[in-house]
Amino acid sequence: QLQLVESGGGLVQPGGSLRLSCAASTLTLDPYAIGWFRQAPGKEREEISCISSSGHRMKYADSVKGRFTITRDDAKNTVYLQMTKLSVEDTGVYYCAASLVPGFPPDRDEYIFWGQGTQVTVSS
Repeated sequence: QLQLVESGGGLVQPGGSLRLSCAASTLTLDPYAIGWFRQAPGKEREEISCISSSGHRMKYADSVKGRFTITRDDAKNTVYLQMTKLSVEDTGVYYCAASLVPGFPPDRDEYIFWGQGTQVTVSS
């Protein structure tokens, strides 16, 4: 069982930056594609970015393209989401999830392990 732990959330002003981390506390992240999702208040959870197991392919939702960057450091067993130019619309709980399917990007239902989430609040 892969356990994922998100960290790095917090309160930030509009225009600010945060870096989220998704760390594996049990198995290695090497074989897994990792996705970042967010759930805003009153809205469904949406996928905002994902990275392949090799780290060579990335995908971004249009809403974050050009502002967010996903990277992975398998030596540290961690995937990062660097978020810049944050706006109030980026507020929500951010989750990371892992998928073992060979294709990229994984479908939503192909993510089999999920973290507990970290809160990001963008407010002045």
